[in-house]
Amino acid sequence: MAKKNKVIAFLHFFIGVGALFGGLAAMLQPNGPLGISTDVLEGSPFENFLIPGLILFGFIGLGNVLSGLIVWRGSKLTGVISGFFGCGLMIWIFVQCWIMGDVVALHVLYFVLGMIQAGFGMRLQFVNHQFPFSIFK
Repeated sequence: MAKKNKVIAFLHFFIGVGALFGGLAAMLQPNGPLGISTDVLEGSPFENFLIPGLILFGFIGLGNVLSGLIVWRGSKLTGVISGFFGCGLMIWIFVQCWIMGDVVALHVLYFVLGMIQAGFGMRLQFVNHQFPFSIFK
């Protein structure tokens, strides 16, 4: 496996494991996970962190861990998967900051990690002439 695939697989695992722990904390203690008050959800569609925790655990957590396994094995879908979950992470962080009305250093870090995933995925799709980049053959 190419070194860059190992790096992006590690990135998927890193993001996924962190999201699994964060999502699990939100599901187990929806009214105050990791010391975060539900006051930050005021004005949002959520009363507590249960639904965001389920999304974080399932989509960002399990999705990235499974993606890491697929990328590690060198699948032809590596570019598509990395692009998809990178964009998903950026959307997650954007919506989270919008709902909470705050941006902290971890938001910036994870947004940048999502950009790296998405950029790697787009580049790989372009190089491999996969849709939507196959139209540029």
